[in-house]
Amino acid sequence: MPKRVDHAQRRTEIAEALVQAAGRHGLHAVGMRDVAAEAGVSLRLVQYYFESKEKLLLFGLRHLAGKFGERVTARVSAAGDDPGPRAVIEALLTAALPVDEESRLFHQLFTSYAVLSVTDEALAAQPFITDPDAAESTLTALLHQAADTGLLQADVDVHAEAVGLLAMSAGLGTSVLVGQRDAQSATTVLRYHLDRIFQT
Repeated sequence: MPKRVDHAQRRTEIAEALVQAAGRHGLHAVGMRDVAAEAGVSLRLVQYYFESKEKLLLFGLRHLAGKFGERVTARVSAAGDDPGPRAVIEALLTAALPVDEESRLFHQLFTSYAVLSVTDEALAAQPFITDPDAAESTLTALLHQAADTGLLQADVDVHAEAVGLLAMSAGLGTSVLVGQRDAQSATTVLRYHLDRIFQT
């Protein structure tokens, strides 16, 4: 009897191979043949599961985003049973700072994809670029929750703060990635701005 293939698991393994290969060579340089070699499978098999490089990149980055979500959840859980909106916001913002191999790859590849999509119509056509809106909505909702319970300073524009905090987190992550500062100083900057809008 032929062995049953777990197609979801096989796609995940190929996505992991993409992440590892792109982490070494750069997202712009990695091809489907490189991913096949990394995964130890044939190029034909990669093409069977993913019709194009764009679809492979999209799946791989969504796989990475899922792992990032697990990372945030673990940080929130570590903060206690009822951590409150500030602790959740801090977990969300600091989880993306490149402090280890997983978070370094997350920041590097997400940033690379965004930059490549500026000049690559096929990448820009993929829905991934709109996904960060979900993080913006989540952060805005958390800030609204904090405002409704009197945890924020008066007259805080929660949406503008959400946009600014996410942009700051991304920029600080890049500065850590290139060695401009370390993760601790980046975290200190984030906490400084959270202190500015939250009641002490």
